[in-house]
Amino acid sequence: MKNKLGTAVTLGFALFAMFFGAGNLILPPFIGLKTGDEWFSAIAGFFTTGIVSPFLGVLTVVLFGTSFTDLGRKVNPVVVTVLAVLIMLCIGPLVAIPRTAAATFEIGVKPLLPEFNNILFSLIFFAIVLALSVSESKIVDIIGNFLTPFLILSLGILVTIGIMNPTAAAESTGVTTQQSFVFAFHEGYQTLDVLASVIFAGIIISAAIDKGYTNAKDRFKITIAAGLISMVALLFIYGGLIYLGAHSGYEFSEKVSRTELLLNISHNLMGESGTLVISVAVALACLTTAIALTSAMGSFLQEFSKGKIGYKVGVLLTCLVSAFFSVKSVDEIIEYAVVILGFVYPITFALILTVLFFGKIIFSRTPYVAAVTTAGVVASLSVLQQLNVLVEPIETLKSWLPFSEHHLEWLLPSFAAFFIAAGFNSGRKAHREANAAD
Repeated sequence: MKNKLGTAVTLGFALFAMFFGAGNLILPPFIGLKTGDEWFSAIAGFFTTGIVSPFLGVLTVVLFGTSFTDLGRKVNPVVVTVLAVLIMLCIGPLVAIPRTAAATFEIGVKPLLPEFNNILFSLIFFAIVLALSVSESKIVDIIGNFLTPFLILSLGILVTIGIMNPTAAAESTGVTTQQSFVFAFHEGYQTLDVLASVIFAGIIISAAIDKGYTNAKDRFKITIAAGLISMVALLFIYGGLIYLGAHSGYEFSEKVSRTELLLNISHNLMGESGTLVISVAVALACLTTAIALTSAMGSFLQEFSKGKIGYKVGVLLTCLVSAFFSVKSVDEIIEYAVVILGFVYPITFALILTVLFFGKIIFSRTPYVAAVTTAGVVASLSVLQQLNVLVEPIETLKSWLPFSEHHLEWLLPSFAAFFIAAGFNSGRKAHREANAAD
């Protein structure tokens, strides 16, 4: 603990790089393109779900333990374990990790080597991830001290040039201020960062302990400092990329490829060198995230199997499954991820918010289980709707729920269930105490 600032910067950079993966890079320019001259409200929306919400996830874990499964003491071990499995599958080999490889190939390799085989690339990519993930104790230092500075530098160059010399003025796309906020807010789900935050928190906390921050109070301070540093870095990059999308001069279309848009923006700003810069940025962004997620998955499998699956075996299995799914295109992965995230995100968000706000004053598990269950039921309706099942009845039902236009129809029902369960428990406890007094 000799250098608190240096430790906070290393951990903060590592957390930034863990969060900043494929989705974080390709989504903001598309958001800017769609929202046009309302880009500032879009930044606010993306800031909410892409930066603030993940920070709350980290904050919740560090307040109540050292890993996400520690929240089981506040809620219910079985509920948290099931949720942890769903989260790990989303941020692991089914969605997030394959997307890092697919994005690296589409943006970082294909423009420079158009004939390169994507299957061969996937094997090379995950061989590198495997090599850098097998040493569990060195993950944070590898990412925070070596890879992230190059990532921030390459993206910083692109964003700074784009802000100083925008390709075109931002024009109206017919999207209102509110619509811009809502669209960017919902696109923030695709970063997967709220889900990843409760897992990454454990990695950062473990790294802080390894660096001598064994006291809970000191560990809290250094983790929060790291979180704030990552938030500032993310805001600069996200805001800059949204701005570049809004000032790209392209006409918006739903058929616009997110990866091609980013490539065209970088090429227009910096010519052939822009393609190289964005290729390096994508490779570093995706590699750092893939390493962190693979490491997290390896640790999770080891803990979940109670040691029957070792860390290194878990990392190898994760790389193999991820490589299989990574041959799909980025847009294909995003398309099937929407359905999965529409279910898991509200449940995780409900858990984070209720534990964060009430974990120190309401100790019964029942209210938390009620909130999570309610969020899951409401989220199931959206999943059915996306699968074209009972579309009109569900649309009518959702229209009665507050904040449905913001895709937050689960919020008030889950909090209502929480308070009802808390009140019921309080009344039952008072009744028992009265009977005992008699």
